[in-house]
Amino acid sequence: MKKLTLSIILLSTIAWAQNPNRSFQSYKKVQNGVEVKTNDGTYYIQPYSEKIVETSFVPNGQQSKDGSHAVIMKPQSVSSKIKDSKKELVIETKGLKTVINKAPFQVKYYYKDKLVTSEKLGYQQVNDSTETIQFNLTKDEALYGAGARVLGMNRRGNRLELYNRAHYGYETESKLMNFTMPIAISSNQYMIHFDNAPIGFLDFDSKKANELTYETISGNKKYQVVVGDSWADMVSNYTNLTGKQEMLPRWAMGNIASRMGYHDQAEVKFVVDKFRRDSIPLDGIILDLYWFGKTVQGTMGNLDWDKDNFNRPDEMIAYNKKQGVKTVLITEPFILTTSSKWDEAVQKDVLAKTKDGKPFTYDFYFGNTGLIDIFKPEAKTWFWNVYKKFINQGIDGWWGDLGEPEVHPKALQHINGSADEVHNIYGSEWAKLVYDGYKKDFPEQRPFILMRSAYSGAQRYGMIPWSGDVNRTWGGLHGQTEISLQMGMQGIPYMHSDLGGFAGNYEDDELYTRWLQYGVFQPIYRPHAQEDVPSEPIFKNLATKELAKQAIELRYQLMPYNYTLVYENSISGQPLMLPLFFEDDSNKELLNVSTTYFWGKNFLVSPIVEKGLKTQQVHFPKGANWFGFYTDEKVEGGQVKAIKTVENSIPTYVRGGSFIPMAKLVQTTEDYNLDEFEVHYFFDQEVKNSSDYIYNDDGKTPNAFEKGMFEKINFSSKVDKSSLKIEIATEKGKNYQGSTKKVKLVIHNAPSNLKLNEGLNGTYDATKKQFIVELALEAVGKSQINFSF
Repeated sequence: MKKLTLSIILLSTIAWAQNPNRSFQSYKKVQNGVEVKTNDGTYYIQPYSEKIVETSFVPNGQQSKDGSHAVIMKPQSVSSKIKDSKKELVIETKGLKTVINKAPFQVKYYYKDKLVTSEKLGYQQVNDSTETIQFNLTKDEALYGAGARVLGMNRRGNRLELYNRAHYGYETESKLMNFTMPIAISSNQYMIHFDNAPIGFLDFDSKKANELTYETISGNKKYQVVVGDSWADMVSNYTNLTGKQEMLPRWAMGNIASRMGYHDQAEVKFVVDKFRRDSIPLDGIILDLYWFGKTVQGTMGNLDWDKDNFNRPDEMIAYNKKQGVKTVLITEPFILTTSSKWDEAVQKDVLAKTKDGKPFTYDFYFGNTGLIDIFKPEAKTWFWNVYKKFINQGIDGWWGDLGEPEVHPKALQHINGSADEVHNIYGSEWAKLVYDGYKKDFPEQRPFILMRSAYSGAQRYGMIPWSGDVNRTWGGLHGQTEISLQMGMQGIPYMHSDLGGFAGNYEDDELYTRWLQYGVFQPIYRPHAQEDVPSEPIFKNLATKELAKQAIELRYQLMPYNYTLVYENSISGQPLMLPLFFEDDSNKELLNVSTTYFWGKNFLVSPIVEKGLKTQQVHFPKGANWFGFYTDEKVEGGQVKAIKTVENSIPTYVRGGSFIPMAKLVQTTEDYNLDEFEVHYFFDQEVKNSSDYIYNDDGKTPNAFEKGMFEKINFSSKVDKSSLKIEIATEKGKNYQGSTKKVKLVIHNAPSNLKLNEGLNGTYDATKKQFIVELALEAVGKSQINFSF
């Protein structure tokens, strides 16, 4: 019996031990971290903060590679203690603690003395082409991350390829898409970022052995463990590590017209004019392939106006600007051998090469092509000069398509490595090229950079990603919330979809309407599709157009709220779309819910993704009462409730005690201001104190907050048994010129005996149970509104 017990203990120890052939030899303190020598290599343990630690392993005979494509944070001067004993070496900060068991060798991580995660087999060279790092998992933790996929929120059980690739016409499942990132996020509230660019796999316990395995072909054996005191704190720490996204220009939050594509400038003018005639707000129009060629095939890489169909581009751009509409152009990194730029690209030596140094050419859908070596300094300069020319002409934004790259032969060589070694970072480097160019040559302009593919950390280049060529079906719509929620957790806040769906000629007005209604509460509002079915609401039948118009108008009325989310993301990394478990991770059912989500902290949204649905199951998080945004219907939190659907909106609720600002409707954000606005307060007797604010600036100037070119309008409420006090106060940066504002305060769910004190005038609407007060708010100052009941 004793022998059996001993055998079980040994098996358990081996299962949780690291590489059995690895043994501890010595350690020493170096710079900000600790160097640990083993028989087969060297570990470097480096705290970045009390909530981030980096571990790297350099096998004997190899050298550490400096730098990172994702990490920009410099290690902070973190106070740490080293404790050495016979059994273990401990590197301890006030937060994270790294424990190295000496025999058997193993690396473990603790936060506030609670085990976070541990290496299982650590680094291993499996064969000539595969290296792995393996971690232990608890049996019940859910896993998220690995980029953009459609698999269900909990991705545990999947072995996921890390190779950016387009998936045309995907619907309810997509294991491989345009964004693959080496990030694992656990429901136990930690992240592991594998800081390595080459292609590989993330195995989220596909063998059901409680293992997380990172596989790659080469590169750094380095990762960062990131923890937090909440989900939001963890994401904020990760974006401290890899960079925060600067604020987008305000117009990017408006309605953008797009399709594949507009054939000439007369068509562009017709579309802009039609939006204006139909009084549907519009802020941008995107020109697809035809701006540089009459045909889809054979013209890519011209990178200049097609002189026949766009013969007066200056006139077109100026006309759009006069209408308050920004012009955006598509570009791709492929230079076809049939394009007008081919000879120049060869002469300037900007293309990726064969092993013998010749331009690498190959066939793909668009023709015979070369690929810009985006990592080469000469190529960056050449490509940026193309962009610079058009920005000077008046172009306001860029669409970078096919940037996986879509076809990237293994034999192709870049200046810094093979195709497979740099494939996943190509899109990030492309975004960086455009971002850096704006910083250098147009420092007073916030860039608009729409990109289909990139790598972890790309948010710091101002990149706006979308979810690829989704099928124009209900199945296609179904996975869009999951993609955006997952990417927000991974630091990419502006992931959005082609509203209405892209691929195919399936036309369903109900689907189109529901997709655009969802779009109100997702980061970028951009209907886009192939030509077979129009993506713009102006071409829909009257009923569908009216429903789309209502959705777009609401998007514009919510601009103060939405633009504040843009600001909050820039300072904290907080995603715009948040999973329900961010607020309640004690309810394990919520760990796999994407059908209902938070838009900011105050909206609860549940898109309709099934045809003809009469009722929608909505999860109402505990800890709050929720009020129908359109109806004021009160629902207690902590339940799943069937909500009757209506034609002109999707189920949308507001947290009790919240302030929701709404602006005066405009047709373009060029006319947007806060001189006159409404603020809707959702009264809840149970919420004794609440507060919120609006952030505002000119919507254009980079780093306006840091430059003091901003204002904030702060709201607060205090409720007791017989009174309600609401305070509205303004503050402004040192370089902001404020204005007196007309504010319409609407109190929802107002008690019937609510009375306004101190001489202000107000009206009570008994039918709607709303109390309305109008007041003037000074540029700097505050107003206090006192009620009794």
